[in-house]
Amino acid sequence: MSFGEDFVWGVATSSYQIEGRTKDDGKGDDIWDIYVREPGKIMEGHTGDIACDHYNRYKEDIAIMKQLGIRAYRFSINWARILPDGIGKINEKGIQYYNNLIDCLLENGIEPYITLYHWELPYALYRKGGWLNREIVQWFGEYAKIVATYFSDRVTKYFTLNEPQCFIGLGYLNGVHAPGLKAPIRDTFEMAHNVLLAHGQATRMLREHAKQPIEVGYAPTAGVSYPASEKPEDVEAARKSFFRCPDIEDGWTWNVSWWSDPVILGEYPEEGLRKYSKYLPNITKEDMKLIAQPLDFYGQNMYNGFQVKMGADGLPEYVNREVGFAKTATNWPVTPECLYWGTKFLYERYQLPIFITENGMSCHDSISLDGKVHDPNRIDFLNRYLLQLGKAKDEGVDIRGYFEWSLMDNFEWNCGYTERFGLVYVDYETQKRIIKDSGYWYRDIILNNGKNL
Repeated sequence: MSFGEDFVWGVATSSYQIEGRTKDDGKGDDIWDIYVREPGKIMEGHTGDIACDHYNRYKEDIAIMKQLGIRAYRFSINWARILPDGIGKINEKGIQYYNNLIDCLLENGIEPYITLYHWELPYALYRKGGWLNREIVQWFGEYAKIVATYFSDRVTKYFTLNEPQCFIGLGYLNGVHAPGLKAPIRDTFEMAHNVLLAHGQATRMLREHAKQPIEVGYAPTAGVSYPASEKPEDVEAARKSFFRCPDIEDGWTWNVSWWSDPVILGEYPEEGLRKYSKYLPNITKEDMKLIAQPLDFYGQNMYNGFQVKMGADGLPEYVNREVGFAKTATNWPVTPECLYWGTKFLYERYQLPIFITENGMSCHDSISLDGKVHDPNRIDFLNRYLLQLGKAKDEGVDIRGYFEWSLMDNFEWNCGYTERFGLVYVDYETQKRIIKDSGYWYRDIILNNGKNL
């Protein structure tokens, strides 16, 4: 197994989940700042007001990354931190914070990968209609212009959006994430279209205003359907299932093709156009041209999947999981095969270099009597998944890098601080960091470029 000498070994975080807020830092409210204060929305009433205090402790956290041999750090910029109202006046303290973060990363030999949007919609723009207001295409483009203007002299790698399936589906369809709405289905399709237009506009603005050649990608997510066997008919069933457009009542946002076909292939999938026709906004050729800006790579957040076989009727058929199947602390299934089949199917369809932009697991981590954090389940999980990723790469899938989720335990959205995904343990009472066994294990994987898997 060979990952190649240029393979990018990284970790990922997002701004709201780790940064916290500091008095007089100039940051505007984002939708999560407001949502977490609604009773009953977040486990145990937690908020991201302090989170991991990364805003003040970034030097310590970067020192940990350097100790672990991390080569790349994917982080998000909080839109409301640099543009408190989403548009208009720039918050110079916010710009300075991200400048300091970028400079510190580079001084420590870690390449920054910026994500423009990991769900931090400025509340001022939400009040103007947010993703339902077509003006957000220009708002997001102006934000991208500012990011390029201030940071592209040092940062050359960008992702526009993280998991639109989640921030539309969980935020506006079933309402468990900010802003906590259950919008009409028609509205969610219009939001989705505006999201993709905003991606296209941001890609265009990043390139137009970059200080040097840059690379731009996109980071959606999906549950992966993988075949019950390597029989051609089962493989085809899994492929069809992976790219199908689900029925409305299945939670339509959770799919690959509606979010990625327009971006990469320049058109919405025919199945979706038929199935969702009565809910769709007006979609023009000019829209599709904007959405389909050329990309340099494709990011995919990938955690788990489900098994499929070809049914007797010639249609994909789900296969029940085995009794007592392995689960993470979040009760997500452990399915390493998803990294092999998922990347294989994506590369066949889209022919773009792939980054795994998130992968990891939540464990029931605690500090042991010896003062250390032992997490053998995470080590086993990562080992199994990386073996499958390496297999896909060996078979010709152009996989450029892997960002483990996450660098450290953090605010896990509606679950608050009850889930721990980090390679680094965070004691939220003291903000003490403890590198877990899995962190040291990942260090050794990076040092050996995966040859010791």
